[in-house]
Amino acid sequence: MAHIVTLTLNPAIDVATSVPEVTPEHKLRCGAVRRDPGGGGINVARVVRELGGESIAVYTRGGATGLLLEELLEEKGLLRRSIPVAGSTRESFTVAEGSSAREYRFILPGPVLTEPEWRRCLTTVEELAQGASFIVASGSLPLGVPEDFYARVARMAKQRGVRVVVDTSGTPLAAALEEGVFLAKPNRRELCELTGMKGEDFAGQAAAARELVARGRAEVLAVSMGADGALLTTRDGQLRASPPPVETHSSVGAGDSFVAGMTLSLARGKPHDEALRWGIACGTAALLSQGTDLCARADVERLWTQVAAATV
Repeated sequence: MAHIVTLTLNPAIDVATSVPEVTPEHKLRCGAVRRDPGGGGINVARVVRELGGESIAVYTRGGATGLLLEELLEEKGLLRRSIPVAGSTRESFTVAEGSSAREYRFILPGPVLTEPEWRRCLTTVEELAQGASFIVASGSLPLGVPEDFYARVARMAKQRGVRVVVDTSGTPLAAALEEGVFLAKPNRRELCELTGMKGEDFAGQAAAARELVARGRAEVLAVSMGADGALLTTRDGQLRASPPPVETHSSVGAGDSFVAGMTLSLARGKPHDEALRWGIACGTAALLSQGTDLCARADVERLWTQVAAATV
């Protein structure tokens, strides 16, 4: 099986901890701390490796936090190519509140990239595209990066016959879809923003998804719907799958885990319904993990048997 290339322009050190209660002004004494390498594409690469697939993670890194990112990725055993940048890799942190079981997520801004820096990212992905089955471009774009960056990735990949998966939001997502991609994974809110659709009724969402596919924006459109599962749309039809009920410990990385499960399954030649089930299983398994950890293979394989995909 050909390798999967993941791209993360704005990676992070994901920090997770807990407090009994979140209150203003007082010092909040935190519990044990967990640190993981994070960011969309890095999370996808971590899950692909966990499931026995082969991936190469491309990402930026800078400053002391960039050095820590390298150490954490080395511990995870990921194949990788880093692009040094002048700014420091960002940190993000998640705080679990014991009294309510609520989760608070704080996303810090990343570095500002110069044009030579983001162009090196594009060149590196282009080099690694040779022989790849997929390029997964995932996560936010740092300041300084043009909003059509993922569209440029899609254009380059199509010229080389490599399928592109895009998981981002706002203008970068809209620009990538204007170029056309193989797979995109908007959530319901992002689907509304893309299509101008009002309301969140399922019939309207399904129609909006069909329209995007019919216009050639994506060959496969996977709309994530949280606890309601996901809707998968292709020119051949639509499928819907719902997750089995689980006790949620943390939602960090659930969407990235979904993307990884679907992409790896498609890279292995599985049909769309199986790929959707693997995506749901991975996203659901991520909810079982603590803090910034991601899904475990044993949980994914167990949950996969409980997921069914039905025609809409």
